[in-house]
Amino acid sequence: MSVERKSTPSLHEHRDVTSPDVEKQYNLAPYLSADGGDYKTRFPNVDESKVVRKIDLRVVPCLCVLYLLAFLDRVNISNAAVFGLKQDLKLGGNEFNTALVVFFVPYVLFEIPSNALLKHFKPHVWLSLCMFLFGLITLLQGFVQGFGGLVATRFFLGVVESGVFPACFYLIAMWYKRAEAQKRYSFFFSSTTLAGGFGGLLASAIGKMDGLQGYRGWRWIFIIEGLVTCIASGILFFAISDFPEEVTWLSPEEKEFVKARLYEDVGHSKRHDPLTVKSVIEVFKDWKIIVGGFMYFGLIVPAYSYAYFAPSIIQSLGNGMIRTQLLSVPPWACAFTLAMITATLSDWLRLRFLFVLIPTAVSLAGFIILLVVHDNKHVQYAALFLAAMGTYSAMPIIVCWFNTNLGGHHRRAVGTAFQVGFGNIGGIIAVFAFLAKDAPKYIPGYSICIGFIALSVLANTVYFLGVSWENRRRDRLQAQGAYDGLSHDEKKRMGDLNPDYRYFR
Repeated sequence: MSVERKSTPSLHEHRDVTSPDVEKQYNLAPYLSADGGDYKTRFPNVDESKVVRKIDLRVVPCLCVLYLLAFLDRVNISNAAVFGLKQDLKLGGNEFNTALVVFFVPYVLFEIPSNALLKHFKPHVWLSLCMFLFGLITLLQGFVQGFGGLVATRFFLGVVESGVFPACFYLIAMWYKRAEAQKRYSFFFSSTTLAGGFGGLLASAIGKMDGLQGYRGWRWIFIIEGLVTCIASGILFFAISDFPEEVTWLSPEEKEFVKARLYEDVGHSKRHDPLTVKSVIEVFKDWKIIVGGFMYFGLIVPAYSYAYFAPSIIQSLGNGMIRTQLLSVPPWACAFTLAMITATLSDWLRLRFLFVLIPTAVSLAGFIILLVVHDNKHVQYAALFLAAMGTYSAMPIIVCWFNTNLGGHHRRAVGTAFQVGFGNIGGIIAVFAFLAKDAPKYIPGYSICIGFIALSVLANTVYFLGVSWENRRRDRLQAQGAYDGLSHDEKKRMGDLNPDYRYFR
């Protein structure tokens, strides 16, 4: 019995389409079954490992540099505080905490609009522009004369940084399959740990410039680090890669290959469909989006608590200004190491939930020790290692797990922006968790961190159980033939709502 099949356009036919946009051409083409890695047989002349290595060299390193400098410019105020910022600006009571919290208001509000704008600007333009602006604002922080000026610069820093993190995660997701994404996400996210360590070293060196040209050491921290960011933005304008169909360092065949492998993994991208209020509301009808926000929200509180107050905690253990900056470096370095180990194992075993729980338990142990031990400086310093290592190893897995389980540009753009935006509300809580009046024991701060870690564990457990149930439900309905009426193309254009799609767990 012969079965009539529609012919699949050849590679050359795809190239002859009038539109120069490879993605538009490719998304209109019918696709064969993904069974057996069909995209590989369709492109026999393309070496997948070679293409992935090329992507690794071109995409991730530039974004790592970008986010390292973004996070450094965001948290270097904690280093500046050690060098006398509070005293020089005559900050009293909770004014320093207020200046910190102002950053998060626009940072939270503009996450989704920023990701929507990414659809209208090429990533290298949007990200380098944001980078130049937050570098300039950081530089200007070095010239503020009082509380008002500090609050104003922190507010606008939040505005321009809001588009960076979700856009970078979103861009990485459009290049890598889910099974290979975690190492890349963790390497990118671990820019924060590198920034923390590098910031401590840099601050210890810049702090020695105290009095140069009549400026205090904390002012030089802002001026020099902001200037470096501005210069780097000009370089990265030419180095940041755009979406796969837009780059010049892939051949036309390699571009189609990259699109095909992602299509078989997560389905149709729908990048050129307009992002409307209705489409945003449709995304939020999925309960997993809301849970994803709480997964990240729970760990943001201990993460920012550590980033902003670790130098002050270390100084409260009896260390001088320079020694405090140097002692802040090792915990960040260890956090980077553990993050890469857990990410590699997570990709290798294709498991996410397990590798969220393990580092989260490490973080929990660290904060519990800090809560109950107040008479042993060595144990307290060791607990900071556990707190940093656990928190900053679990966070990239949470974001990657959630982000790569979403299929299509709309769901990823909105879902990622919501998770990061809603999660960063935790930053508002974090900056008021560690108040000067609670020093040096900071019992309320450590207690709050422990509570929010527990919240994150609960949300991750709900998400794990939910996607596990959804996978089993789809298996059952598929076995009953409930989806036989849908064509392969129709299913693929549904993204992660495709009945053949199985969520990573």
